[in-house]
Amino acid sequence: MDYDKKMEKIIKTNEKYLDEFEKWLENKKLNPKTINRHVSNAYLYINDYLNYYEFCKMEDGCRCIDGFLGDWFVRKCLWSTASSVKSTAASIKKFYQCMNELGYVDKSDYSMLCDEIKDSMEFWIENVEEYNSGDFDYYGIF
Repeated sequence: MDYDKKMEKIIKTNEKYLDEFEKWLENKKLNPKTINRHVSNAYLYINDYLNYYEFCKMEDGCRCIDGFLGDWFVRKCLWSTASSVKSTAASIKKFYQCMNELGYVDKSDYSMLCDEIKDSMEFWIENVEEYNSGDFDYYGIF
């Protein structure tokens, strides 16, 4: 299977996951604006980052969060701030909680993701603040 067809198949599968996530959030009685934000953040992670930078499926995404929030998100998303890093991390955490509850992701992988978010948040926030202030030394940090 060629690359484009493989990506197309993964994105189609991801749409199923995102639809299930949206329904899961609706069942939690969240308001539509919050649901849209969480789904949009999850979409960015699983379709844009995992597909085109990590080249991995959603199921393996629990292992890739540091590269996303610690580097890619900071440099590639013009709206990256301390607040948006926290918000995006919360959305991804909720997404993978849903995927775990639905049986798509192992509990151990979900726990690893949660631990990584907790342990790295301060570092990610420092990165985004340095990057946005213009004092970011890409080669000195990574």
